[in-house]
Amino acid sequence: MKFAETLVSLRSRRQMTQQELAEKMFVTRQAVSRWETGETMPGADVLLQLSRLFGVSVNTLLGSPRKLICQCCGMPLEDDILGKNSDGTLNEDYCKWCYDEGAFLTDCTMEEMIELCLPHMQGDEQAARAYLQSVLPTLKRWKNK
Repeated sequence: MKFAETLVSLRSRRQMTQQELAEKMFVTRQAVSRWETGETMPGADVLLQLSRLFGVSVNTLLGSPRKLICQCCGMPLEDDILGKNSDGTLNEDYCKWCYDEGAFLTDCTMEEMIELCLPHMQGDEQAARAYLQSVLPTLKRWKNK
């Protein structure tokens, strides 16, 4: 789904008119109309405002062009489990179980993180451990450790 379609869908779900959205974004109704027809794209600052307003990630607003995983535990990320930055904005790098209010929730080693994750994974424990041991070192939180 493209940005224009995503915006129409999010606005419609909230039963919000283009005018109401425009007022919340401090733009004209015509600007919202151009976004929704795909004629123009809002700037990065407006994308962040829209993200906050609708409670979705910028990734979702842009039509989910890439699959996100938590850069701490490796779990696939969806909007409802994203961690939050200290200013309350969604953090698209970490899940809410690893990161909240701009800080990591656990101060652990990579091996301790593997032990924390294992009980929540399906399938064979040995295969899950091998998976985590191969993925975690490639993630942002663990790369330089």
